[in-house]
Amino acid sequence: MSKIPEPSAAPAFAVRLFPLGDAAVVLEFGEGISPATHRAIQAFSAYLAQHPFVGLIEYVPAFTTLTVYYDPWLVSDNGQHPPYERVAETLRQMLPAAQATAVAVPTTVVEIPVCYGGAHGPDLAFVAQYAGLPPEEVIARHAAPEYLVHMIGFAPGFPYLGGLDARLATPRKSQPRVLVPAGTVGIAGPQTGIYSMPTPGGWQLIGRTPLRLFNPAWAQPSLLQAGQHLRFVPISEAEYQHRQQHES
Repeated sequence: MSKIPEPSAAPAFAVRLFPLGDAAVVLEFGEGISPATHRAIQAFSAYLAQHPFVGLIEYVPAFTTLTVYYDPWLVSDNGQHPPYERVAETLRQMLPAAQATAVAVPTTVVEIPVCYGGAHGPDLAFVAQYAGLPPEEVIARHAAPEYLVHMIGFAPGFPYLGGLDARLATPRKSQPRVLVPAGTVGIAGPQTGIYSMPTPGGWQLIGRTPLRLFNPAWAQPSLLQAGQHLRFVPISEAEYQHRQQHES
């Protein structure tokens, strides 16, 4: 891991609120995916963690939204008030203080070893052809940036990453695979991510890490968390096999 400087101030956003069913409110911080939007969502999440309201169940951050789940009976004072309006007003009142909340951010870059191509990355040749680059250049460009973990989703421990080289953006497969092995690194449009467990998937597969990304027995089940930065480090097949044995 290496040190990384990271600003922690959250920018001010015009936040739109709307109901999701009868027990959740969605706060929308805009339509564009960006590090600034991510910090604003992280700041509101941090504020909610420090100042939970009666009836709050959980909150789920995503690319541009934060969904807040609540118990309608508790937040309505046992049916005396409309629950959505009460929660929405509470969240609106939190906005100024939440936007001023300093966010604790990781100060290290997590290194993810990846064996690119071959059986681990069967779509590397397709990505290279689509980008008009040799496979070696695709690997170099994919391993060059520091990626931001915007959120964990799709499957437990699956990180959605921002920062992919625009030249590597490649459409999803027209026919998804029935099973993608855990640890496989893929590209879908302008995104890249890592399959945290064996699942079906339609991303273009370019490599695989021997690291385990999710284990429910761990105190922190997901290896990666929203807000972290990571870098992919190319490794050989021999190193992959060695590290996989160590991981298992």
